Amino acid sequence: MASALTSVKANSMKRFVAHFPWMRAPFIVSAPMRIMSGPELALAVSATHGLGFIGPGAKPEDTITDLAKARELLDAAYVKGFDRAIIEGSLPVGAGFQLWNGDIKTAARAVREYRPCAAWLFAPRNGQDELDEWTSALRGAYPDVHIWLQVGTLQEAIDAMNSRTRPDVLVIQGAEAGGHGTAEGAMGLMSLLPEVADTIIGTDMLLFAAGGIADGRGVVAALALGADGVVLGTRFLASREARISKGYQQEIIRASDGAHNTVRTTLYNQLRGTVGWPKKYSPRGITNKSWHEHQAGVPFDDLKKFHDEALRAGDSGWGPEGRLATYAGAAIGLVHSIEPAGKLVEQLRNEAANKLRHLSRL
Repeated sequence: MASALTSVKANSMKRFVAHFPWMRAPFIVSAPMRIMSGPELALAVSATHGLGFIGPGAKPEDTITDLAKARELLDAAYVKGFDRAIIEGSLPVGAGFQLWNGDIKTAARAVREYRPCAAWLFAPRNGQDELDEWTSALRGAYPDVHIWLQVGTLQEAIDAMNSRTRPDVLVIQGAEAGGHGTAEGAMGLMSLLPEVADTIIGTDMLLFAAGGIADGRGVVAALALGADGVVLGTRFLASREARISKGYQQEIIRASDGAHNTVRTTLYNQLRGTVGWPKKYSPRGITNKSWHEHQAGVPFDDLKKFHDEALRAGDSGWGPEGRLATYAGAAIGLVHSIEPAGKLVEQLRNEAANKLRHLSRL
């Protein structure tokens, strides 16, 4: 029995490596953060033997624009990072799709025309049935696309395992993650990932860990828990290629003590007017004056007025005295500098290798 399970895992990994031939272990992935993960960031990560995802845009059509830009960049400045066979096949970046307010026809068109190597699905309004519909549509548009599904609970992983359109990769997101994630029944990665790994054993899905990983120690810890690779979001917000306001980025590297200075709340959704998220999802972000005054009982109408004034003020709208949403994970205290994304990938890989060598000597 054990040998059969090992064989399934080995075959899954062999298919993964064949599909992403430029990647090197440990497998480092940048998350498809909405708007902020553009083609420059995604390609910089992929060009250094990781895998970068382009995030959803403000409108569904923005994904098509970003994939077109990725193709343009690949054919020019980034061509040296890949051999010709890769360039002429699938686009060596993935695309993220936020299902609850996405458009399946536009998504299928994006995948069919630009052939991203992977499609990341997240936040359905109607659970696994909606995920099945999107998976079928995207695989129909481009059969070689790898489907990555983000889940935040054991039950979501079980639903994916039993679905008629099982994904290629499950991204297991712990409660430490920044931005929007599963709030109902959410668990930390330390307990969630091993239980999922034990439950889906024997399937051909690979597991990637997300949430609270910001350095090589986190990479090694995730691998020890049963992950086949890791996904980072907050760390790549502090990269030169991220599409992010300077004030937002400076707050990422300033803030620390994620347990005290980040919180899950829908307050910033309401202030920004981004309503409609399914109830089970809420975002983690860095607290600021909007949050503290909300806790103190300041009326929402006043908070909204102050928020909109801060929005017009530019970069000063972020920070502890600011009022704008600063979505980030609990590992903010491990992010201290803004670096090129490629350097971050290499740094993470080197840190992980050094940590593994150290542990092998114990």
